[in-house]
Amino acid sequence: MGDPSMSVGLILSGGGARASYQVGVLRAIVDILPDPSHNPFPVICGASAGAINASLLACESDRFSEGVTLLDRLWTGLDSNDVHRVGIGAILSSVVSLLKSMGNYGHADSQSWSLLDNSPLRDLLGRVVRFHRLDERISASDLAALSVSTLGYSSGDNITFFQARKDIRSWRRHRRVGVPVKLSLDHLMASTAIPGIYPALQIHREYFGDGAVRHNAPLSPALHLGATRLFVIGVSHNLRDAPSPRVRESGSPSLAQMLTQLLNASFIDAIEEDMESLMRLNQVVDMLSAEEQASLNLHKVDVMHISPSRAFDEIAEKHISCLPRSIRFLFRLLGATGARGGASLASFLLFEAPFIKELIECGYDDAMEQREEILAFLTADSLEP
Repeated sequence: MGDPSMSVGLILSGGGARASYQVGVLRAIVDILPDPSHNPFPVICGASAGAINASLLACESDRFSEGVTLLDRLWTGLDSNDVHRVGIGAILSSVVSLLKSMGNYGHADSQSWSLLDNSPLRDLLGRVVRFHRLDERISASDLAALSVSTLGYSSGDNITFFQARKDIRSWRRHRRVGVPVKLSLDHLMASTAIPGIYPALQIHREYFGDGAVRHNAPLSPALHLGATRLFVIGVSHNLRDAPSPRVRESGSPSLAQMLTQLLNASFIDAIEEDMESLMRLNQVVDMLSAEEQASLNLHKVDVMHISPSRAFDEIAEKHISCLPRSIRFLFRLLGATGARGGASLASFLLFEAPFIKELIECGYDDAMEQREEILAFLTADSLEP
């Protein structure tokens, strides 16, 4: 696994269907590495849909290339029926449950209320993500740590559940807690539970939801788990964009527009802001002498960030018609039409093969454009004297 003092941490952010982009980047890494069977990421961290990719990859860390192949098959074989129940009856049932909860002080009768029922996703992930292999992979040094981030609805804290080597300890920071556990499907489903869209999950005495929410420092779990360099695969092309011109609105924002901005704030903005903070800290460290760095316990963290070259909203707009009729009906109710939030919201929930495959191809192409940089970054351990 190389020098443990030079561990690379893989950061996989959330974003619903957008997380399929990460699979394309990982496919490119398999083609770039001289030994694709070897896992180049001792520390793997995921939140929301990124936690799905992180968990499967970590559980198969003794055969990295095959793990990526399994991820590719999982995503390219998806449609909305594999993720949530899509019939009109299921949508109406959710609306009825919401109305009933209003007479019960906002509480649902059984499981947490949600717009969509994602039990099909639980069945699917239960078959393909083999959490029982984690202990063996860690003992064999194929992996140092896997983390899955969640939001605690009672505490308001972002809880990172992790399974790792025995020498890796828990941590507590403001609104951020790292808890060692034996990871399971429950932790993964909690991490993917987008508030209001998918049901929260109870673990012990607290309900948990999507790990990208209130994750103000999404890069930090990898550092707590021993990573000294970070490989980040984002799901936004914002870093490549020039500031967009202001658009004159003809009316008040739709519910879909507001929901899309909340999803962007949860899945995208936090990781970009954390990247900017880390870059500024690196600049400060560069100005310090070795003695000052040691006395302040500061060190530079090298980061490689792969981000989409294409706007996912534009890609989603071409494929909205692939969505089940019931989901398109729901979008119309939310005001998700045309430029007013339709494509943006769809890019998170468009679990259909044409959209997924185009995002995977985009991820592959973007990574191959940086082939030399990726190879140098991921093989730096083996070049250390």
